[in-house]
Amino acid sequence: MNIKFLIPCLLISAMAFSQASVSGYVYEDSNKNQKRENKEKGIEGVAVSNGTQVILTDKNGRYSLPIQDGQTVFVIKPSGYMTPVNGNNLPQYYYQYKPKGSPADYKYKGSAPTGELPKEINFALNKQNESKNFDILVFGDPQPYTDKQLDYFRRAIVNEVKNTKKNAVLGISLGDLVGDNLSLQKPYADVMKEIGLPWYNVMGNHDMNYEAKEDHLSDETFESNFGPANYSFNYGNVHFIILDDILYPDPRDGKGYWGGFREDQLKFVENDLKLVDKNKLIVVSFHIPLEHKNEDNFRNSDRQKLFDYLTPFKNAFILSAHTHIQQQLFYGKEAGWNGSKDLHEYNVGTTCGDWWSGTSDDAGLPTSTMRDGTAKGYSFISFNDNQYKVKYKTAGKPEDYQISLYVPKVIPYPSKTSAKILANFFMGSKKDKVEYRIDGEQWEAMSYDETLDPNFVMSVFKWDTTQNLFPGRRPSNPEMSKHIWTGDFAKKLSLGKHKVEVRAVDMYGNQFSTSQEFEVQNSILIP
Repeated sequence: MNIKFLIPCLLISAMAFSQASVSGYVYEDSNKNQKRENKEKGIEGVAVSNGTQVILTDKNGRYSLPIQDGQTVFVIKPSGYMTPVNGNNLPQYYYQYKPKGSPADYKYKGSAPTGELPKEINFALNKQNESKNFDILVFGDPQPYTDKQLDYFRRAIVNEVKNTKKNAVLGISLGDLVGDNLSLQKPYADVMKEIGLPWYNVMGNHDMNYEAKEDHLSDETFESNFGPANYSFNYGNVHFIILDDILYPDPRDGKGYWGGFREDQLKFVENDLKLVDKNKLIVVSFHIPLEHKNEDNFRNSDRQKLFDYLTPFKNAFILSAHTHIQQQLFYGKEAGWNGSKDLHEYNVGTTCGDWWSGTSDDAGLPTSTMRDGTAKGYSFISFNDNQYKVKYKTAGKPEDYQISLYVPKVIPYPSKTSAKILANFFMGSKKDKVEYRIDGEQWEAMSYDETLDPNFVMSVFKWDTTQNLFPGRRPSNPEMSKHIWTGDFAKKLSLGKHKVEVRAVDMYGNQFSTSQEFEVQNSILIP
């Protein structure tokens, strides 16, 4: 035999034998002690992944996957089962393989060395009844920078949600769980456990280890506290995918971050979706929205690959946060989406609103209205089989508080004025219908207008015109809102008080209404 041929063969053989692999069982944990016992049966056909490859367990519930330093092996929760949760209600569905641990020089620590792989890594599942009709809670950017702001979050959001969660079966936070101070991640988890639901977390750009020189090492502290940043799970007839869509350091210049995905993440999505029933609704959650107007915020090629993997599914839905405004985004052929109907991305309003800014209420909680006039809050998503509906809940307000009105308090008689009636419909988009009427007359359509919310503008001016500084943080500068409608005053209004009513119908057929009074007064003539 040619010795030159033999040496490469021996090297390849040695590499094959030295490559680490992980194996074990997915089993029904009948006594819930998270230890696989002989009498506990394996579960066939459950997906397991190493973050890139995805395979199904065999008839005995066994799986085997290659694994490399830094990868995580995890079970993809099937419908009708639940993984164990820890004391903070964080699902325990993974094993992180980091034999040497996270980089030791990070400001915020990551994972301790895991050492050699165990002989088996087994995943416990427990049967649970899962209706195809269920609700979940969704939080955008809690983002506390300090213990004080974490207390704002607990009092403004968590204490309320404990009483309003209703039929919600789980929750998802869409990144920026904290604001750069990663030592707050564990206290954040301690606060969140009070809600009492299994909670899944998305990686945000303020949850990163900034010392990272490579993107896959930027989530070491996040992973040590919350588990993998890329994973999936099923509930009812919905398949949820969670992704870290922050490329850090920015591959364009090594500074800052960029929206997008690594190749291994896209491969995971591709392999994961190959095993998913095409009848399911696919819900993809990440932090930075997919905006397609330009490539400054998100890498076009990555968005296109995600679109391509989702195209075979008739029902898909995107959740994002990050912007601290609220908007409904729709992607069609011009954006590279080739599905049977437009792809909807709900860019969710934030629980911290405008970064805990503005004047405080009687409870000492900052108003923190977002720059587009959306009040801080959170969302409920209701699933009916493979369809969904979204409803926004303003923190501290009744459920039906969905529209903020701007109506001048007085207008002159005769009522020929350039003043406008403005309605900010928090969940609205240009596809929706918003109408108004005055004094019970005929309903008329309002005009969609991307403009500033005058109520929010005045709240900023209040800070800029005060003679004495207010405690707290000035609100951010106003930004054009994507959910404002305007209407004119009728030209023959009598002197006295009048009432304007506004009603809106959202994309799901839900109707909301509100009203406000104003007065018509005699004009004061200048002599």
